[in-house]
Amino acid sequence: MSATETSEFIPGDYVIAVDHVGIAVPDLDAAVAWYAANLGMVETHREVNAAQGVHEAMLSLPAAADSATALQLLAPINEESTIAKFIDRNGPGLQQLAYRVTDIEAVATHLRARGLRLLYDAPRGGTAGSRINFVHPKDAGGVLIELVEPSANPTH
Repeated sequence: MSATETSEFIPGDYVIAVDHVGIAVPDLDAAVAWYAANLGMVETHREVNAAQGVHEAMLSLPAAADSATALQLLAPINEESTIAKFIDRNGPGLQQLAYRVTDIEAVATHLRARGLRLLYDAPRGGTAGSRINFVHPKDAGGVLIELVEPSANPTH
């Protein structure tokens, strides 16, 4: 029986870790180089997500590249992307905090039942085949919260 079929939803059973922190950057290569040179981070994954309008790179610390919270650098692929608009409005910097979940539909149902708004009606494709949705920042203390259900074979 899934959480959506039961009356008791225990968030800690579904929200299991901070997955990554998203940083909006104007130049992806320059940002990757900065984090490598200054903090010793290594790039573990890179892709273009045309649907989201971003060119992204995932970075981790070498000692914990397989299990630690990642840093996601997000650069706009055009002037119309959400990240381009974010940078125009706020400048480069912290854009979102992402939590890893085991069942994105169950978490979305729970949050909607509590009156929170999610940006998408259904999960969308995210980094490395993950499924994602976002909690509206006005319902989360001004923080854009991303929910990430990793693919069965994550690459970051």
